[in-house]
Amino acid sequence: MLQKQDNYPKISLSETDKQLPKYFSNGFTRYANFKPMAKGGKAELYSCLDKNLGRYVAFKTLHRSIAEDDYERRRFVREARVTAQLQHPNTVPVYDIGVDVEGKLYFTMKKVEGETLREVINLLQKKDVDAEATYTLERILGVLIQVCNALAYAHAHGVVHRDIKPANILVGFFGEVVLLDWGVAKVWDIPQAEDERITQEQHIPSSNSEEELDRLTGTGKRPGTPLYMSPEQVEGAEIDERTDIYSMGVVLYELLSLQDASRGKTVKDTFHNIVNVVPTNLHEAAPDREVPILLSKICMKALQKDKEERYQSMLELIDAIRGFRRKALETAFID
Repeated sequence: MLQKQDNYPKISLSETDKQLPKYFSNGFTRYANFKPMAKGGKAELYSCLDKNLGRYVAFKTLHRSIAEDDYERRRFVREARVTAQLQHPNTVPVYDIGVDVEGKLYFTMKKVEGETLREVINLLQKKDVDAEATYTLERILGVLIQVCNALAYAHAHGVVHRDIKPANILVGFFGEVVLLDWGVAKVWDIPQAEDERITQEQHIPSSNSEEELDRLTGTGKRPGTPLYMSPEQVEGAEIDERTDIYSMGVVLYELLSLQDASRGKTVKDTFHNIVNVVPTNLHEAAPDREVPILLSKICMKALQKDKEERYQSMLELIDAIRGFRRKALETAFID
């Protein structure tokens, strides 16, 4: 699971004390040694060397097929700027934005390494011994609190993530937690988009693989991932921070039970479940997981269909989880 520290490149004086080149550049030409990292529905992610600072960064650019699309370009720039302005320990720092030699937009950001909660859940479902030892209930709740802190910060700045899912939560090899991909974030003063629709009969794969789940968020579909959408997202209603609270509830449910809260055979079935069907009680869904009653109540409150019945702010959800951890610690000292 965790990489050994001696696998990481060491910082050396030969690199840190190197003179800047005579023809110094702050543009695209400062980047070299491109290596693919990931590919999504709209963008490609590479690792590359920033020659000026002697460090590797993540380089994100639009797919060639949509690189000239005005709408996608505006959205890409919005993602870069939203991410850059959310300067929080649990978000990714953005370093640079520009245009490459082909005229394609790009932005660079901190290269983060680790494993996503999607990968963690897959390992826990397989009863991987190392994963079970590493991702105890205490560790999982600590990770989720850090994600909630990032979201509380975003909400205070007028931004809703609206695509919270395990694949977008990365746990670093040194304990850092990062909430990724603000590509479909909603900013308060931007109205609901007319094109936020999804093909209702699209099949939801039975597998929980990150690749298959991400197929459901391609170009032209309603922003978000069906399995983690709130009822108001499904119905196309106005959303606020309580949408992210619902999605965090879905992630918590999945981590506690290792099962999906509302999966159906098709997106239409899943949407029906999200709007109309209360998820199976955690004790019934996963009796072998021995989910604490108070934690189950916290999860189910976050999953309320009516957003007025959920936690009304991310800070309330954080307080609830911390309250559970505090009571659990107090109980541990009782004979």
